[in-house]
Amino acid sequence: MIFNKRIRRVPMRKSALIVALALSACGLADELSPFTSDGCSSFPDGTLAAKNLWLACCTAHDLAYWQGGSYQQRLTADRELQQCVARTGEDEIARLMLAGVRVGGTPYLPTRFRWGYGWPYLRGYQPLTTAKKILIAQQLEITGHKEPTHSSDNPATVDTPANSDENN
Repeated sequence: MIFNKRIRRVPMRKSALIVALALSACGLADELSPFTSDGCSSFPDGTLAAKNLWLACCTAHDLAYWQGGSYQQRLTADRELQQCVARTGEDEIARLMLAGVRVGGTPYLPTRFRWGYGWPYLRGYQPLTTAKKILIAQQLEITGHKEPTHSSDNPATVDTPANSDENN
């Protein structure tokens, strides 16, 4: 009878260890690095005459990419980048940028500009839970940035060259 009790305790200890490891791994998945933007990544921020012409478009796009989310949210962010750059009067550049981010922005490449780059690598296309959205809002509050998010979550306006105070 004592032998049987020992056999039952071993699996429970292993189960407790597995649960503890799983919970600690979940904590690592909640790590969110501070928001950073490199402008238009490896692409110019504007033209020779207007060096920062579409930089605000890229920064807003970086904010969406930093937080990540679903495939549809990425597609929306990429289309919003294209529309924003097109509003500067550069339709061909806008189409070229869209092609670049569709190819290079996948979450499955270990780049500094991948979809969801604020989270640990290989998060993929996971929808943002309420807890993740709270982490995002807290991180942006700490760093003094505007509220995020994808237009499907919060239709925030972005200061683009077409609607910024500099052009009025």
